[in-house]
Amino acid sequence: MPSKKIVLYQPQQVDSRIGPSSSKDLLPLEMLTIAAFPLRDGYEIVIVDGSLYSSDEAHRRLVEACEGALLYATTGILGYMVTDGFQASTKVKERHPRLPMFIGGWFASVRPELQLATGLYDAVVLGQGELTFHELVQSVSAGTPLENVAGLALWRDQQVQFTPKRSVVGWDKVLNVPWHLIDIEPYRESQLRADSHRDILRMPGPPAIGARKPYFGITYFSSYGCPEPCTFCCSPIVTDRRWKSMPADRLLDDLAGLHERWNFDVVRFHDANFGVMQKRVKEFAEGMLSRGLKFWWNAFLETHSILTYKPDVLDALSASGLYIAEIGAEAGSDEMMKKIGKPIVGDDNIKAAVEMDKRGVCASVTYIIGYPGEQADSMLATIDQCRRLHVAAPLARPTVWPYRPIPGTAMWDQATSMGYVPPQSLREWGSIGEYHLEETWPGKIPPHVAQMRKLYQHYVTLSYGLARGKIGWWERRAESRLRDGNFKLGLFEAKAFDIYNRVEKKLFPRQELSRSWVDPGHKTGTSGNAASKSTRAMTETTAG
Repeated sequence: MPSKKIVLYQPQQVDSRIGPSSSKDLLPLEMLTIAAFPLRDGYEIVIVDGSLYSSDEAHRRLVEACEGALLYATTGILGYMVTDGFQASTKVKERHPRLPMFIGGWFASVRPELQLATGLYDAVVLGQGELTFHELVQSVSAGTPLENVAGLALWRDQQVQFTPKRSVVGWDKVLNVPWHLIDIEPYRESQLRADSHRDILRMPGPPAIGARKPYFGITYFSSYGCPEPCTFCCSPIVTDRRWKSMPADRLLDDLAGLHERWNFDVVRFHDANFGVMQKRVKEFAEGMLSRGLKFWWNAFLETHSILTYKPDVLDALSASGLYIAEIGAEAGSDEMMKKIGKPIVGDDNIKAAVEMDKRGVCASVTYIIGYPGEQADSMLATIDQCRRLHVAAPLARPTVWPYRPIPGTAMWDQATSMGYVPPQSLREWGSIGEYHLEETWPGKIPPHVAQMRKLYQHYVTLSYGLARGKIGWWERRAESRLRDGNFKLGLFEAKAFDIYNRVEKKLFPRQELSRSWVDPGHKTGTSGNAASKSTRAMTETTAG
């Protein structure tokens, strides 16, 4: 009789050997989700979350868990998860060469040939994984050909072969997450450390708790896909621009039960686009209020969604506990926005941030520069809009990242045709996760534009009080520069502050502060990736 044990591995988000670990509110949602159907069918599910351990310990536990298993599966998004997943799977294959092995997730879905050519995996699960994985488990258990399972990429005759495509399904076809499969205490304990605000990917705490004070949060997702056509994003290819959401009542029921069981402070929604449907957003916010649910939350909301929501819906969002709205502003010029495909024009991004700001909600806004074919004037317009948004919405935290070519996107084809040379191995792909710290396509951002971006980051880091933990002459000077947009003395002032700051720290030693607000949700200057020397120097001197 075949084994009933299924082993699932959630790779590490960041390399634990080079510095701070990832935030422990990042629960292994992918593994929990695909576990639901097999668990219902009577299979034993073992989830190993690599982020809870050192790499060696995580891999040891994984290899040990795979003893006598029916199959092994893992996932990963572009970044270090690719590297750790590859290393972990290699060790599993070495110890258990006959064990059926599978991988899914965004990166595997757009580059299945990379995964399959390693010889590690029997198949790649493409796109939405719950139903495909369910049938895959049944196939392995019964010993039937994987060719009969829709939604897979297989390796046959040294090339990728696809089984019939599987359509995206709604929430009525999938089960709730079996939360009891994980022990929440290690996640809670790590987050309540005094220095947990330094963890990579950690979101600042709600105002009532304090941005750098410990809090206990969880991640959650309530929708799949995104209807936006963004040409730099792989979602249109992977999800066919389909968007399926959990009904508000079901979402509220699940979160209410979890809150009663775990008593968390914050929910971080990992929906690609939480706010597509105003009706659902309203029902969720009003349901939070009517049920008396007391926790804060943050989610991705599009600029045009915020601007089309009725005022009472925006009011309900704030009243219900929304404290950070993560907004993909993308660009500051109409020409570039047309190429991207979003219905954003003029200063819509600023208007959306102001709507959030006046309701006490921080808009965590991200812009990108250096798209394929983008001219310097367009990049400078983006940096300037980012600056003006900072001034118009004091609670907002806007930042500018360099463009990174992502496979499975329309802009990927443009980038490669223009000379971009992508990584060739899984190890190389896994080395470019913190793309906001480095240029993965060097030379596409002109030096004077790169300097303007660095100066913006210098001034904005000061204006938030991150460098010294207080607002004084330097900080007020920086805010003045951001208001008038006059950066002519920027390099001189940055060097002068560097000297002053070094002397002050020697005379009055102080604790290093969180840098998470320089690049929202991340820490600047701590990545093990090879950021340029000038960029690293700028971030280290301004962030204390």
